[in-house]
Amino acid sequence: MNATSLRRGALAVGSALVAVSLAACAASPGTAGTGEAGEPQQGGVLDIAFFKDNTDLVSLDPFQVYWIEHRVVIRNVAESLTDQDPETGEIIPWLAESWEVSDDALEYTFHLREDVEFSNGEPFDATAVQTAFDANKAFAEENPAVFGATYLSGYERTEIVDDRTVTIVLDEPNAGFLQATSTTNLAILAPESYERTPEERSAGAIIGTGPFVLAEYEPEVGLRLERREGYGSASAGSENTGDAYLDAVEIAYVAEESVRNGQFVQGEVDVLWPREPFAEVDIDLFEANGATIQSRSLPGPALNLFPNVSEGRILSDPLVREALQKSIDRESYAATIYSADYPVVESIYDTTTPFFASQADGLAHDPEGAADLLDEAGWELGDDGYRHKDGERLTLVRNVAAEDAGLVLVQDQLKQVGIDLEIRVLAAGELTTANAAGDYDLHSSYMTRADPIILQSILDPRFTNGSALSTSTYSPEQLDEVEDLFDAGLRTSDEAERAEAYAGLQELFIEEDIAFPLYERLWQAATGPQVHGFAWTAEGFALLGDIWLSE
Repeated sequence: MNATSLRRGALAVGSALVAVSLAACAASPGTAGTGEAGEPQQGGVLDIAFFKDNTDLVSLDPFQVYWIEHRVVIRNVAESLTDQDPETGEIIPWLAESWEVSDDALEYTFHLREDVEFSNGEPFDATAVQTAFDANKAFAEENPAVFGATYLSGYERTEIVDDRTVTIVLDEPNAGFLQATSTTNLAILAPESYERTPEERSAGAIIGTGPFVLAEYEPEVGLRLERREGYGSASAGSENTGDAYLDAVEIAYVAEESVRNGQFVQGEVDVLWPREPFAEVDIDLFEANGATIQSRSLPGPALNLFPNVSEGRILSDPLVREALQKSIDRESYAATIYSADYPVVESIYDTTTPFFASQADGLAHDPEGAADLLDEAGWELGDDGYRHKDGERLTLVRNVAAEDAGLVLVQDQLKQVGIDLEIRVLAAGELTTANAAGDYDLHSSYMTRADPIILQSILDPRFTNGSALSTSTYSPEQLDEVEDLFDAGLRTSDEAERAEAYAGLQELFIEEDIAFPLYERLWQAATGPQVHGFAWTAEGFALLGDIWLSE
């Protein structure tokens, strides 16, 4: 199916809005508009307003997709072998009804559901699974930086046991592979999709088994999903096992926050789903108009700052790193930048990540302790309010594309103990060059995935082609210990052993000041009182087939 252009008038900015916002951690997955709504009603068009589109990262191909708003869309067109319970992290059935994993995490055998078809009528069977995985492997070999490559780590081949059974063989242990089969990035497309070019798939030529088909897509403007008749392959985690309740979903990309918010308050938008968290004043306004605020931490790393400990850099001194850790007031950050109810970060991972282990005690704000450590390290407080040593001011450089309120707050917090945080605003090309060259003291990077293995894609030099971030964050001794813990979590399918490894990893990162967590990465959406059945998936998306509208 080729993507067709949307008429701009049909998706005018005021007609359809859903926005996805990184905000505070949800106490529960949250279901909008329950109460006295009654039984689900069939029909209607759900209008969603997202944050702006990204023309540099446009891809609606599951394996290539990076932009998180695109992943929300794909999740409702293309389905995966497994799903993941958003509350427990347990892997549950989807296109595969059961599976076995070898003790060495090298072989994964999946027993496929019967009577499942792609939206073009092709059967979902062992051949389709083999075609999808082999096509993705070939693409990753030619394009190793493609986002889906990290999910396919270790993949060697798919063996067809029979029409309903496949065994996926890895050439190295990957205990995160079962969870990877639940993600959007390893969703299964119809064989016909892989006859198209990668560019065509990115533009919307994707055929899945999901409850919706992608009818139209125009980058930077919006897209339209239409209900697929005769759907019957819902995940074990879905409330609705039949056809979607909605006739269609129309999504508009709206960059301006004030425009999105105004349209939602005026009732022109059913779901407001921005990229950044809502301001407290906006939450009060939305709730006063009957809206429900849906919040969930995005799984994977929290927003961490990582130090450059290379020889000659200030943060190569462990005393200065420990002082920096104690100087950050995370409670104040959450309440000031977001809201009084925003969760305070407690580890290098967000709380929705399996094997999360709180390190709150090691993240306590202690400016007096920080000052003592800086004194011990020889950094004396000067008349200018900053610390100096051998004629040098204690200045830490953070390269950014644009200044933001959160970083300015941290700058002020560090100044209280005499640390100068230089927020260096650079153009895109200069930013990439400076960070790649290690010309920084603090850097940040994250990816969203509901398995702690994702941190290896950022911080393990063996997985990052030796990026500056992954090679400059540790001393050699720390790197050896980090790699051992990464390996311990990767090479066994035993849940208790994985939990122990990742608990140890989180403790090490905080005790050794290898990372400086700032805040939980939360996503928020505001749903109108007419919207029912909204619930978060483990990845932080939503199954739109469960949503229905009341009059």
